[in-house]
Amino acid sequence: MTARPWLNAYPAGVPADIDVNQYTSLVELIDSAFTKNANKLAYSFMGKAISYAETDSLSKAFAAYLQGLGLVQGDRVAIMMPNVPQYPVAVAGILRAGFVVVNVNPLYTPRELEHQLKDSGAKAILILENFATTLEQCIAKTPIKHIVLAAMGDQLGFIKGAIVNYVVRNKKKMVPAFNLSGAVRFNDAIAKGTRGTLKKPTIKADDVAVLQYTGGTTGVSKGAVLLHKNLVANILQSEAWYQPVLKKIPAGEQIVTVCALPLYHIFGFNSNMMLALHMGGANILIANPRDLAGTLKELSQHKFHSFPAVNTLFNGLGNHPDMAKVDWSHLKISVGGGMAVQSGVAKLWKEKTGCAIVEGYGLSETSPSASCNAVDSISYSGNIGLPMSNTEFKLLDDDGNEVPLGTPGEIAIRGPQVMAGYWQRPDETAKVMTADNFFRTGDIGTMDERGFFKIVDRKKDMVLVSGFNVYPNEVEDVVSSMPGVLECAVVGVPDAKSGEAVKLVIVKKDAALTEAQVRDYCKANLTGYKQPKVVEFRLDLPKTAVGKILRRELRDKT
Repeated sequence: MTARPWLNAYPAGVPADIDVNQYTSLVELIDSAFTKNANKLAYSFMGKAISYAETDSLSKAFAAYLQGLGLVQGDRVAIMMPNVPQYPVAVAGILRAGFVVVNVNPLYTPRELEHQLKDSGAKAILILENFATTLEQCIAKTPIKHIVLAAMGDQLGFIKGAIVNYVVRNKKKMVPAFNLSGAVRFNDAIAKGTRGTLKKPTIKADDVAVLQYTGGTTGVSKGAVLLHKNLVANILQSEAWYQPVLKKIPAGEQIVTVCALPLYHIFGFNSNMMLALHMGGANILIANPRDLAGTLKELSQHKFHSFPAVNTLFNGLGNHPDMAKVDWSHLKISVGGGMAVQSGVAKLWKEKTGCAIVEGYGLSETSPSASCNAVDSISYSGNIGLPMSNTEFKLLDDDGNEVPLGTPGEIAIRGPQVMAGYWQRPDETAKVMTADNFFRTGDIGTMDERGFFKIVDRKKDMVLVSGFNVYPNEVEDVVSSMPGVLECAVVGVPDAKSGEAVKLVIVKKDAALTEAQVRDYCKANLTGYKQPKVVEFRLDLPKTAVGKILRRELRDKT
């Protein structure tokens, strides 16, 4: 490895390097966790406690069911659900069967879902019935052959499950009508799998475990190929980084984590579900964290130690009147990631909970954690911390040369958690990987003399909305296809709640075009966080001499 000046600033007890080859695959790690922690609580959901042993047997049954469909090792299986107990069961089942997990945002529109299913080549999907109508609208254009339908109350027991499903379907009207012929109910799939036999496949460290979709500079969402060894490495790196705070939890007490981050997002997937699994911890599953009152009501019933979240959620909860109804006294670590944590939010959270937000940094392409501040920090730092164990950062100029200390440069990362590349896109992979295997992030940062990194700008035009990437090209592609639009451009603008918001600037072809029509069109074709918060009409757009739209100029004029 190259010189790592940050090692001198490492927290006590965190090693410079760890053995990231302790497990041959994510499946071996999962199997080990289930065996060691069989009698422990794994998940809590709507008052129902679900043990490791229960999750183990359900996932084996789901794995056997999937194998019984005739899928072959390496086939992709999509999951389109919020944080419900079926999610971790499905992930463990898919991996144990020898297949590849494709995480899908359940709020996707039919257009977005169609792209991801076609691009990944997914042959099967597990989907919560609330979103089945979206799949119905695009399934004919996808390679999906098998559908498993889950309901919110599937894992809550016969009586409570029936009540929850009745309320969700009939009282709250959260399940729009759909018709998906041949779909199999989740509990029926489990029953069938229980009667079947799971054939244990041989899974190697270099096999693909997860396709984690992220936006592309061309506007096309692409799958970051995360191998078994990438995810295992990041789980072990995170565990090592957590050591200083784990010592603060009383001996024999199980670490309990709030799982409000969506499991389809890599932050929630690895930092909540997989890390807790490995450490024998429990997750409190929050299906809809946007319901702040409901989230706080759920948390008021638990004692918990760890809370990974994005700035938006910390801010929303910190300002909610029910915040005081929760016992925060056991909270030992609040990890902020996905987007920049604002200093005002960090101050408020510390005042309300007594626990400082520890900011980290990572991407889908890095499984995700790449750097973090010391987890036992007592104050907010405003930087993204130090590169984690086994991880190297360097700052590059446009020509790929390292910049002098104190000079801004593009953050490039090398480590065992860095993806293998983009799914079936060698051209896109070549754009971001250097000859010596550093991943170019597109984020501009600086490093101080102690080795702490700080992000100062973004090289890409990407807009970061509450931790989710929005690529202007995708939104522009959708809007430019709308009748009445001559041309358009998208930029990010500062937003107090989400960090950044999408601003759409349009030059009309049809003078009668209205903002309401534009918003309706965007709503039909783009999931919520990609939809413009600001819509502006102009007579023309600033351009270069060759006609390229100057997004930066639009941003500067905002």
